[in-house]
Amino acid sequence: MDRRQFIAHVEGVQGALRRFLVALCCGDSHTADDIAQETLLKAYLASDGLSNTESFKSWIYRIAYNTFLNSKRVVRPTVGYEDAPQMAASDSADDSFRYQSLYAALDRLPPKERTSVLLFYMQGYSVKEVSLITDASEDAVKQHLSRGRRHLRELLGEE
Repeated sequence: MDRRQFIAHVEGVQGALRRFLVALCCGDSHTADDIAQETLLKAYLASDGLSNTESFKSWIYRIAYNTFLNSKRVVRPTVGYEDAPQMAASDSADDSFRYQSLYAALDRLPPKERTSVLLFYMQGYSVKEVSLITDASEDAVKQHLSRGRRHLRELLGEE
């Protein structure tokens, strides 16, 4: 893949990729932008190895997901997800987001649950596609979705 092709593919997915990363970062657009920039750099450097350009979108989402996980390994949450209802919003969330309570709840989910929920419900990927992006089995993705929904219900105060 040459530079021109890479740019064309990125232009086709950058809006959805950024929305995914902002949601994955629970509304923290600055962190999401940093991860997006690092993702695009990693993808460009590895683009020669991508033989099937049809899978570009899932390939770059996988890079973004792994980059997100690497960034989270550095920062450990200090509050468990069971404490999220007492929090009005995450300290790192942008004030401009309308869904701060949802982002605060998402911030308390384990990364695998959060990623599965966001890819499946927000991005519209199938369970099989989510399993390819996250490098987990389809059964594991189904389990992450089930647990993620249950945790979100608890965190958002729904019965």
